[in-house]
Amino acid sequence: MTFRTLEDAGKFYRDYAKAAGFSTRVRCTNRKGNEIKNQLITCSREGKWKSKISPTEKTNPTAGLNCPARIYIHTLKDVGAWIISKVVLDHSHPCCPSKAEMLKQHRELSMSIRRTIENNDEAGIRPSKTYQSFVAAAGGHRELNFIEKDVRNYITREVRNVSEQEDAKEFGKYFLRMKEKNPNFFFELELEEDQSIKLAFWADARSRAACEYFGDVISFDTTYNTNRYNLVCGSFVGVNHHGQSTLLGCSLMKNEEIESFKWLFQCWLRCMGGNAPKGFLTDQCASMKRKIPSKLNGYKAHADIEQQMSHVVWNSHSKDSFDRNWNDFLVNFGLADNKWLLGNVFLNSAAEV
Repeated sequence: MTFRTLEDAGKFYRDYAKAAGFSTRVRCTNRKGNEIKNQLITCSREGKWKSKISPTEKTNPTAGLNCPARIYIHTLKDVGAWIISKVVLDHSHPCCPSKAEMLKQHRELSMSIRRTIENNDEAGIRPSKTYQSFVAAAGGHRELNFIEKDVRNYITREVRNVSEQEDAKEFGKYFLRMKEKNPNFFFELELEEDQSIKLAFWADARSRAACEYFGDVISFDTTYNTNRYNLVCGSFVGVNHHGQSTLLGCSLMKNEEIESFKWLFQCWLRCMGGNAPKGFLTDQCASMKRKIPSKLNGYKAHADIEQQMSHVVWNSHSKDSFDRNWNDFLVNFGLADNKWLLGNVFLNSAAEV
């Protein structure tokens, strides 16, 4: 039996394997320079090996069973064709033609199926619901040549990989539209080589105006991470004259490395005209601790303020020890002349307790 190409010969054996109830793999390929001379295709359970996954973790670990089934394909240079020169049909294990479509090699998603998956994912329909719709349309699970896992893998591997790049483009277009509507809208965007979002910062006109009045002390928080691309969402927050939180800017970061914070804080200063806030509250991220002093006019980091405050509260066993610890705390942080702290009724009451 001859074939026009090596791919045609391989497809012929795969089709036979699906009908017989097993899957195949290319065992070896011999070349002469860049040209293929011959190829050996065997049953996927050829060889002698055991799965590294223990049976307790996986109920059906795969293993090689020295299956002898195989075909040899070699080229006929004179006629420019390929021929199957040797065939071994016997297997060392039972085959199941009725379930062959469930083997990984024989599962596939047609173009129409892929398009439906893409449309459903864009509409927010869960993969399980999408798969069940295919089952209902086909008349049962056995009528499909793919499983729910294939739908999920396609969404993860193909759909969302492409949509991440498309979303980054739309993200940039949205910023440009906002800039056209209001010239005071500020944004900066940096993309990866694959055109996905690496770093982004933006602040609308209202946030920039509010920062002039409520930007004395800024809180920056990066604990939000609920988007599908696992980008770190950071927010710049101030407090208005009603004691309410007011949003002063937002950011997205691929990671929380030092260079990312360096880029972000430089954007913040450019957005606010180079006016750094008097106070900057952050979490205990080491990368921020290293970059805030250098980028925001040499702030002195007080990472241990919580520890010292805890020492004042929990290690003061008498009024005298509280007064001593509290005075040390005020001196250490340059607050000895702060009238509000010195006259705070709550602290005076705590001292009495």
